[in-house]
Amino acid sequence: MVYRVRNSDYYIDLLFYHRGLACLVAFELKIGTFKPEHLGKMNFYLEALDREHKKENENPSVGVILCANKEDEVVEFALSRSLSPTLVSEYTLKLIDKNLLKKKLHELTEIAEIQQLSDESN
Repeated sequence: MVYRVRNSDYYIDLLFYHRGLACLVAFELKIGTFKPEHLGKMNFYLEALDREHKKENENPSVGVILCANKEDEVVEFALSRSLSPTLVSEYTLKLIDKNLLKKKLHELTEIAEIQQLSDESN
């Protein structure tokens, strides 16, 4: 989602609606360590969502900042005075085992070849 304020564009990485909480949920994805300024950006997005898109019957928007890593004390300081419903969490990358990926690719290639031979014979 894009927000245009004056001549600048701002982009929310991911935006969802949580039916149970009855609110919009904005996700900000960071490839590095959490920085306090990430919270300021998220607060900007949440305010824009609540002003521009939240309906009367919905709860205030919630933000989730996903970082490659975080220092708990920095997150605690950054969130301690914030009234914004924002969470900060780490993510981990998990790649599929290379040998398993090769095996599955080989199986799919064989299936495609068999299907192509079957189609050609009909």
